[in-house]
Amino acid sequence: MGFVHATTSNKTFIVAIILLLGIFMSNGQNSTGAPSIGVCNGRIANDLPSEQDVVTFYQINGIEAMRIYDPNQLTLQALKGTNIQLILGIPNAVLQSLTNPLAATDYVNTNIVSYFPAVKFRYISVGNEVKPTDPESQFVLLAMQNIYNALVTANLHDRIKVSTSVEPSLLGQSYPPSSGVFSQIACPYITPIINFLTNTQSPLLANIYTYFSYIGDTKNIDLCFALFMSPGNVVQDESLGYQNLFDATLDSMYSALEKSGAKDMEIVVSESGWPSAGGMAATVDNARTYYQNLINHVRNGTPKRPGRPIETYLFAMFDENQKGPAATEQHFGLFSPNKQPKYPIKFI
Repeated sequence: MGFVHATTSNKTFIVAIILLLGIFMSNGQNSTGAPSIGVCNGRIANDLPSEQDVVTFYQINGIEAMRIYDPNQLTLQALKGTNIQLILGIPNAVLQSLTNPLAATDYVNTNIVSYFPAVKFRYISVGNEVKPTDPESQFVLLAMQNIYNALVTANLHDRIKVSTSVEPSLLGQSYPPSSGVFSQIACPYITPIINFLTNTQSPLLANIYTYFSYIGDTKNIDLCFALFMSPGNVVQDESLGYQNLFDATLDSMYSALEKSGAKDMEIVVSESGWPSAGGMAATVDNARTYYQNLINHVRNGTPKRPGRPIETYLFAMFDENQKGPAATEQHFGLFSPNKQPKYPIKFI
């Protein structure tokens, strides 16, 4: 597949911006009133634009939702009045402190209440990719409960949902998708969280990367299946056929939720992306292909839940030169830190 490299010329830059603007504005909103596509705003780098410039850049590109990974005050200030909907992350390192209800209340008052409603908070992600074996796992649920209770006190619990971001490694079985089930190790950790989400009518946040699944099992996973390029069904699961790994992974998580008693729970894909350099299959062409196909696809739902747009956050806005340890971690950006697009993406 051919691709066009972005240059520093104003003409190419403007064309790429227009193309990206078409992507984000054409995707519209899903059934819950949120944009189908948002973009994560990671800041583990020393060469990024200022927080105000980043927020302005989201607006220029018509991007209507953002995920950040900590309550960066300059970012929150810049978001005021923009109508950009926000996933606010609470870092794993502070989860233990939030098991104290007073600390959680102070955290909510400082980082949420003081900015509301000028900042359009949508979800609070209490922890990111905490595994059952991680020391922080014992703090996640209590921190979620305390953050939620603080939002209740502020009368914001119906406006802002509390969740946590997980990854598919919590599954003990994922193939075929209807067999998806949380592992025995994960169940004592995730089941109480699922019960909390059910009681508060909140979605589960999930980071889904077909890239990592592919490079971890190239013998059994075809690159086309990971890139949404398979011409026909690769996996047949009873009456449901799967042409891409993204749908298969997401539906396996839905199956696991069903087996945990949460058959109606929504999943928000809080991260998904493909690196453009730094490792196997990490090329500009593959990254462009993945992002374009993902953007085109999420409005359609999955085989298990057809016609229900998938709220999805692309990872990420910019390359982050201080991430690691894998070299690919530095190359997930749609843009270089100088705000030049690495590739134009054509919306079809």
